[in-house]
Amino acid sequence: MREMQDKYIRFDWAIKRLLRQKANFGVLEGFLTVFLGEKITIVELLESEGNQESADDKFNRVDIKALNSKGEIIIIEIQNTRELYYLERILYGVAKAITEHIHLGESYYKVKKVYSISILYFDIGIGNDYLYHGQNQFIGVHSKDRLLVNTKERDAIVSRLPAEIFPEYILIRVNEFNQVAVTPLEEWMEYLKNGRIRSDTTAPGLGEAREKLRYYSMTPSERYAYDEHLNAIMIQNDVLDSVKLEGRIEGRAEGRAEGLAEGKAEGLAEGLAEGIRKMVCGMSENGMDIPSIAKIARLSEEEVRALLE
Repeated sequence: MREMQDKYIRFDWAIKRLLRQKANFGVLEGFLTVFLGEKITIVELLESEGNQESADDKFNRVDIKALNSKGEIIIIEIQNTRELYYLERILYGVAKAITEHIHLGESYYKVKKVYSISILYFDIGIGNDYLYHGQNQFIGVHSKDRLLVNTKERDAIVSRLPAEIFPEYILIRVNEFNQVAVTPLEEWMEYLKNGRIRSDTTAPGLGEAREKLRYYSMTPSERYAYDEHLNAIMIQNDVLDSVKLEGRIEGRAEGRAEGLAEGKAEGLAEGLAEGIRKMVCGMSENGMDIPSIAKIARLSEEEVRALLE
């Protein structure tokens, strides 16, 4: 019975399916408080193309209107990015979060500060940390000082750093976390990676998660959908790994014969095509229907059928 009680739903599933209800905002507020480093209170989940409840939702993002510790309204955009062009996807998501929540004709003063949080379950590059933070700053090329911009607000001249306005980006590299969980941040990383939550946790949000995100609290149909989600993730991760390996091997071989840069590009393209074919076949062998495969692989149903022939 203990094993059943200690199995928790992955956060990337819960955030789209179970944490949209106001009664469960405590889990999200704890997550945001820990990763933003200040008390965050959720006002509402914003309606956008990213906040669709459909299981085959094309966009994998959740926009949140919240108050920070200063009482300022901010918009938080959380993405569970699993795409090749992840930086472009993050930029697109932030742009959508800004434009979707300011009405035509409104003053630009209405634009709120946006925090973009990406939960990454795949390798995005070279780096030693599991948590990265970036923001826009204007630095003097010669003086190295940070530009302070004067703006007029409510008939007063206000000095403001661009970083107070421009979005901030937080990248959570889940797979790079390999530490013993001691701090609240580390406890959250442990949950994101392995789905484990300490019984004596005091980390913001995790106590609520223990109560509300139990795997065996879901209905059988919900558990089936969740298990299929995990299966699709494993297939996608295998494909990404094989694409990288095949692209490198073929790129090196052709690079020696025809030029390194061109060979790597061609090898990566061929590896990607083969990886997509393997992913489609793998999902089909695991019982997925063609419409579901098409949505996950971002292909037309005709293209899926052609790959399965």
